[in-house]
Order: sequence, then C-alpha cells, then structure tokens
Amino acid sequence: MRNPLIFFVLILFATFLLVGCREEPTATIAPQDAPLPAMSDQVTLASPTPTPEAPRPSGTIEFTDVTAEAGVRFKHNNGASGKKYLPETMGPGGAFLDFDNDGWQDILLINSTNWPEKKGAKSFPALYHNNQDGTFTDMTRAAGLAVEMYGLGCAAADYDNDGNVDIYITAVGPNKLFRNLGNGKFADVTAKAGVGGPGFSTSAAWFDYDKDGKLDLLVANYVEWSIETDVECTLDGTNKSYCTPQKYKGQSPTLYHNRGNGTFENATARAGLNDPTSKALGIAFLDYNGDGQMDFFLANDTEPNKLYKNNGNGTFTDEGLTAGVALSEAGTPRAGMGVDAADYDGSGRAGIVIGNFTSESMALYRNEGNGLFTDEARGSGIGKMSEQSLTFATFFFDYDLDGLLDVFAVNGHVSDDIQKVQPKVRYAQPPHLFHNRGKKKFEEVTGKVGRTLGRAIVGRGAAYGDYDNDGDLDLLVLANNGPARLYRNDNANQNDLLKIKTIGSQSNRDGIGTKVTLKSGNNLRLWNVVRTGSSYCSQSELPLTFGLGKPAEGVEKKVSLEIIWPSGRKDTVPEVKANQSIVVQEGKGIIKSEPIVFARAPEQTQATPTPTIMPTPAATQ
Repeated sequence: MRNPLIFFVLILFATFLLVGCREEPTATIAPQDAPLPAMSDQVTLASPTPTPEAPRPSGTIEFTDVTAEAGVRFKHNNGASGKKYLPETMGPGGAFLDFDNDGWQDILLINSTNWPEKKGAKSFPALYHNNQDGTFTDMTRAAGLAVEMYGLGCAAADYDNDGNVDIYITAVGPNKLFRNLGNGKFADVTAKAGVGGPGFSTSAAWFDYDKDGKLDLLVANYVEWSIETDVECTLDGTNKSYCTPQKYKGQSPTLYHNRGNGTFENATARAGLNDPTSKALGIAFLDYNGDGQMDFFLANDTEPNKLYKNNGNGTFTDEGLTAGVALSEAGTPRAGMGVDAADYDGSGRAGIVIGNFTSESMALYRNEGNGLFTDEARGSGIGKMSEQSLTFATFFFDYDLDGLLDVFAVNGHVSDDIQKVQPKVRYAQPPHLFHNRGKKKFEEVTGKVGRTLGRAIVGRGAAYGDYDNDGDLDLLVLANNGPARLYRNDNANQNDLLKIKTIGSQSNRDGIGTKVTLKSGNNLRLWNVVRTGSSYCSQSELPLTFGLGKPAEGVEKKVSLEIIWPSGRKDTVPEVKANQSIVVQEGKGIIKSEPIVFARAPEQTQATPTPTIMPTPAATQ
C-alpha cells in the first residue's frame, strides 16, 4: 500500500460502519459456565435462535420399554417363603424426583426384605441418578439409602425448605425420613423428626394443610398385623392363602404437623382424623368444594372411603358419605387402593378415580360442584373395561398432550393361587391405558401404544415423569416380587405443551398446593395443582405438564398463566410461549425457561442448548 495514512482512515471508517449498523449483541454463555440465577434476580434462561431444532416427531404414540438400556436393574423382594404373610402382597411403590436439582428426573424404587426366618441377601431401596443421556446410575449406597426395611411406599418433598428434596419411606414397622444433605447424600433423621410411627403404613404424602409455609406429612396406615398375629386363611380349604383385610383391625391415618425446626408433632387427634376403622391404601389431595383449602381423599380397603374436608382451622371433617364417594352404588364398601383427583372432564372441578378389587370395577367420580359426586365409571367405559382387573396404582395424566387427562391403571391380583377357585381370573394382569375421548368417554388403548406396555404383571405402584426432558410423560411401573419397568413415551410430543415447575417464597419451597390455570385466546382453559400423593405407594414428578394439542401451522402458540399459591398470593404471567419448560417463583414470575428439545433420531446426538440470560416481565399480583 503506497499511502499508509489513507489505509488507516479506510479501516476506521469500515469499523464505524460495522459497529454502527448492527444491534447490540446478546450475551451468551456456555451451560457449564452459566451462573445459576439467584432467587432475587428476575431472569429467564432461554435458548438462542442459532440452536438447531430437530423436526417435530410424528407417527403413532408408543410406550417403549427402555428398562435395560436405561440401566435400571431392580427386582422387588417381597420376602415370601410360603408362610403367606399379608404384607407380601402389598409392595412396592416408586417415584420420579430430582434429588440433585440438575433439572432431570431421577428414580426411587422401594424394596421390601426377607422375614427373619428366611435367609438370603439383604434388600434395599434403589436410587437411580439420571445421567441425562437416557441412562441411570445406581447411587443407593453412595447416597446412604442402603437401609434394610420392609418398605412399601414413598413420598418426596423439601420438608425443611432448604432447596433439596427429602425422602419418606413407608414400611411394615417404623417408617423412615431421609433428609437430603445437598451433596448427593441422605441422612436418616427419623428419630429426631418423630415421624417413625408404628405398624403397617402404605401411601404417604406431603402437603401444607394449615398454610404456614411448612410441609406437613400425611401417612396412610393399613391394618394391625404382625408375624405373631398373622391369621390362617385358605382358598381351597387345604392350603394357606393370603387373608383379606377383613380379618384384621384397621389403623388410623397419621397427620404429622411440621414445627419448622426439623421436628414434627402428631396432630392426628387434634385435627379430627383419629379413625381406627380405616384401612387406607391411597391418598389424593383436592379442593373438592372450591373454598381454597386443601382437602384429601383416603382410599380404604373393604371399609368406607373418606373425603376429609379441610375446615381451615387445623381440623378436618369426613364428608365421604354425604358426598357419595364412601360406598359403591349398591351401598357397600369396596377395596379402594390407588386413587387420584383431577379435572378430567373440563368442568373446572376435580373428579376422582379409584382402583378397586376384581369384579368391583374402577370408580370414576364426577364432581357435580355442589358437594356431591356421581360415579360415571360405567357410562365412561372405564367400569366395564376394568371389571376383571384388580387395580392398585391409578392416576390421571395427559399421555398424548391433547389437553384431555387420560387414565393409567396398574393391575395384579393379591392371591398367587386365585385360579384354583376362579379359573378366569389371573394373578398377573395387564395394565390399562384409558384414552380420554372427551364428552365423558374413555377408550382402552393399551394394545395400541406399543407391544410391551400391555405385558401382564403383578402390578402395584406406578408414576409418571418426563425423565428424558423431551416434553411428554414417561411411565414407571412396579411389580410385586418382580422387576421395575421404565417406559419411554415416544411421539406424544408432536403436540404442543408447557411444563411448569413452581418455587414458593412465602409458601413452601416446592410450591406444593399451588393451583396453576392456563388460558389462551381460543377459549382453552386448563388447570392443575402441584401435589404429592396419588397413585398407590408412589409419587409422580412435581412439575406440571399441560398438553396444548396440535400445533397451528405458522402460528406460535402463546398462553397466559394464573398462579394461586398456598399463601393466597395470586400471580399472573401473560404471553408465555408453548413448548417450553419454565420455572415460576412466587412473587417473581418466570425465573427460568428452556425450550423443549424434542427427541431426535437414535443416530443423532442431542446437544444441550446454549442458554442466554435476558430480563423477563415480573408477575403481577
């Protein structure tokens, strides 16, 4: 260049043009370097535009058995040695939970153990850590959960509001509370907390019944039983068989009130819940009368079911008989086992589904809105289709993300020799997947969603959760004295969705009891409540997933949210895009969001989207 000065001027001019004509760049940071936003910061974590999007899935929805490839190797041990002890028929349960706060659902599986007279290897519960690549690692021993007990069920929540999910395991004998230390390890704090309890416990659930911001614990207890008081029963008049619960006295449920200092107070009697006639197997929370208080349903085996109305003053009143949910249409108690409550019919009110014994059919109670319920099982199709099943776990979930809640039910008899007296009844039974067709009708589709979900098992517990973070809900199914199964939901995420995790501030940290209502301009209105419990001895993931139906071509679907927290605070969040996983905090609105990464073909690598930090509108009160 002959004139260096001219060259220098040209360079400066070009630089000015480049800087002056482009927008200010967005700060982008790699996921491993991204600081977690403080709870006081109003930020949203989102994926930048350049991240390549995989095409949306298409085709038939299938539940694929991925147990082996996921590395879940668990077999329940009921300890049976021919003595036919009653608890052998009951377990196990399991749960989806995020114990290390990495945003991926881990798996907890409950185990029983050998009776004292039976020799053999020890049995422990199993805690599987999600590796974020479709596989899991057994962390039981490292986490301090290799504890032998005759376990049956579980409930997981952050009872001490420290940001880590804790674990409660029910058992024959003392129950166990394990506090999450936040470093991948758990500590047995049962004795200090005072929640061991005697006897024979089944389901358990966390909720804040007095709205003081601290989670209380409700435990369903079954019958008074011990090896010494075991009763001899027979089906064929010769050989011992498992007895029915009518042979034993019931046990009252237990309500533990959280004092806030790591200890609990037994508030059962004070709350009006002392009922030694109960033989409870399932718990479901619902505000059945719309007064803003969290009520609960207790599914009883061969005793009337209970619907406990929360009086708002620390006490409960049983309204089961008055509401029409205590007995069958014939006026007799049924064998209530698993239970759930949700708005399956779009009425704006929570109905109830219950698993019952063979020949009793499942119950499907429609909430009429006047304090009364009507059993619609027969008219819906569920009654007839479940007549020959003995149903344990059951719950509502939207497996195809069409905006209508479907029903899943896990079945299996309690008598391994039942065919001696009832040749048409099987010990191992296939589960039911009932597709909600709208207009109060359901269709059995188990045989239409893959070849493995309909496998006959001695089913007990079950839970749903999006373990692979692709937006649709996968299934965890447990069998008595058999293996746990993990079923991946394939292709349901061809429909739009929104996933919401709640964080309480004044309310409990998990936001349990929070009601989230989703609305859009096309008259879509969906709602659900963050809850533990439901199913049978099991717990599904806490984040709420709303199915939004088919995508509209060329239109970006948006919704608004109304969030009512247990504290009574109401937050509204407008203009939320579909196909995201968001975190909402009480009083702050959205503090984090990530796009749903739809499942890619097996040969493709699922890249983690690079986050971008940006401001988001605050929630309005």
